[in-house]
Amino acid sequence: MKLFAKYLAGAACAAAVVVGMAQGASAADKKYTIYLSNNFVGNDWRQQMERVAKVSVDKGPLQGRVDLKIENVDNTVQAQINSLNNIIRAKPDAILVDAGSAEALNPTIKKACDAGIVVISFDQVVSEPCAYALESDWDRIPAVLAEWMADQLGGKGKVFVDRGLAGAPISAQLENGYLAVLKNNPGIEVIGNYNGEYALGPEQAGVASLLAAHPEVDGILTQGYGTGAIKALQDAGRKVVPVTAFSYNSTAVTCAQTEGAACILGANPAFLSSEAIRLAVDILDGKEKPKDRHILIRGDFLATNGGSDGWKSKLYPDATIQKIEIGKNAFPDRPPGLTLPISPDWVEITAEEAAGS
Repeated sequence: MKLFAKYLAGAACAAAVVVGMAQGASAADKKYTIYLSNNFVGNDWRQQMERVAKVSVDKGPLQGRVDLKIENVDNTVQAQINSLNNIIRAKPDAILVDAGSAEALNPTIKKACDAGIVVISFDQVVSEPCAYALESDWDRIPAVLAEWMADQLGGKGKVFVDRGLAGAPISAQLENGYLAVLKNNPGIEVIGNYNGEYALGPEQAGVASLLAAHPEVDGILTQGYGTGAIKALQDAGRKVVPVTAFSYNSTAVTCAQTEGAACILGANPAFLSSEAIRLAVDILDGKEKPKDRHILIRGDFLATNGGSDGWKSKLYPDATIQKIEIGKNAFPDRPPGLTLPISPDWVEITAEEAAGS
């Protein structure tokens, strides 16, 4: 009887293994319909975001796993609500939302969740608790950029600080993130502010105006391209001072090719869409769900003095600082508005694919 009992136990274990393997195989073979709802397509980032989403399901571990449908709507909340209601009626497995409002979409998002649809908001996220919220770490980014600036200046100097776009919450968050770190360096003085508005023209004009009023500046903390600030310095016949900016291709190329330039670039990677797709597939496959609905993506930084032997953040020792290098992460023959880094670590997306060429 004992032998028979052992046999039965062994058989049960073997059966469980076979069932588990079958379930794993069926999950890996299952194809999901996923909609991406995008409320705005009028800038380079959003267009790249959609391109890399498509590439992510055509190669790598998600190849053949996702039927991805992208719905672009007019830049109004009501247009996105109407589109989402149509998507819900189609009963997809998951909906990804780059939202036009953090709150106004919530009732519609809740309707999707109640229908058994996995909902992941990304980039511009919603506050509805049933939906996951996946975005860049907007506390970490300005802290690392300001820390780099303080180290470049040896804790002493005069700087300009970009206030971004008036009234935009992210602009205030970035400015406050800069100032919180600079406050710990009493030898650094903010001598001027301007509103760069995330555009080259206003950035260059704002810095040029401040340069006319201040005979000396030692660093510029921008929220945008950085290249407008560098051009204003050059036009004024000033030396090129350290600049913080965001990781546009044109910025990386300018920093790499401008003599004496010192730059660090923070990243809000366009592959947030790819990460949202992968999260949706993992959840649909039955893998362990994230414990927190709010998920932060920590993209690599790029710096002229980055790399394995380069500058390291003490505030965030796990932050990766890539060295800016032509042909590796800066591409003179690619569109200036390409957002870097291009690819997450689980699928290879080329510069050509990200640029749509």
